[in-house]
Amino acid sequence: MSLASVFLPIALAIIMLGLGLGLTVADFRRVLAYPKASVIALVCQILLLPALCLGLVLLFDLPPVLAVGMMLLAASPGGTTANLYSHLFGGDVALNVTLTAINSVLAVFTMPLVTNLAIGYFGAESGALGLQFDKSLQVFALVLVPVAIGMLVRARFSAFAERMHKPVKIASAIILFLVVVGVVLQERANIGGYIRDVGLITLVFSVLSLAVGYWAPRLFKVGREQAIASCMEIGIHNATLSITVAMGLLAIPQMAVPSATYGVIMFFTAAAAGFLLRRRSPAEVPAGS
Repeated sequence: MSLASVFLPIALAIIMLGLGLGLTVADFRRVLAYPKASVIALVCQILLLPALCLGLVLLFDLPPVLAVGMMLLAASPGGTTANLYSHLFGGDVALNVTLTAINSVLAVFTMPLVTNLAIGYFGAESGALGLQFDKSLQVFALVLVPVAIGMLVRARFSAFAERMHKPVKIASAIILFLVVVGVVLQERANIGGYIRDVGLITLVFSVLSLAVGYWAPRLFKVGREQAIASCMEIGIHNATLSITVAMGLLAIPQMAVPSATYGVIMFFTAAAAGFLLRRRSPAEVPAGS
């Protein structure tokens, strides 16, 4: 656990620093350019996904610790990998950047709220007292401080930020992989049971997240490129953040298992969704407003 408490926050800080290196203040203002798409995506992310996840958890009758882990995953914001997937499959990357930035700020408040409610509802193991005020401040520090530093570096040293943005993004992907491997190794004695417990539910949750991310905006006549961006943003969570909260702040490695499992599955389900959406020509799908 000491390794997790040290290296997970460092890994997350590097990932969030990389996000900050690609952000400007204009990215937060850009929500005004896509008000409908932004609002729909944020409502899906903050309200609909936790409700959907709760239904799945009750349906699958998960043990309390894994149930809270699933809710923690559902409350986590979109990951920076969503920007790459959106670019690959024809999404509006500018909207992705905007949503990731706003979601990361909102997660400072929504993750402790959802996690504490889930711990209270499911009665997770007695050692889990939830994200109390001091731990919520740690979430704030882990998420927003590196982003702010990255944005400051970009504003003051834009050429350096441009050079470092891609290497840091690659490092972030490697770090996410290593984090998932670390969780698997730490829980290797129980991994077979965990896969039986959460493998199917994380797969279903991933597929439903991607579907909601695309079809909710389309139902409200949002443009196809913005809907693809929303699909990737909502379907690709910041698993490293939820793993860090579970292992580093709450010190319950079992609670990180759903996020670690999802962190592997989401790359394949998101790629499959991207290929399916790319096959749908714009002529087949009416352009939205």
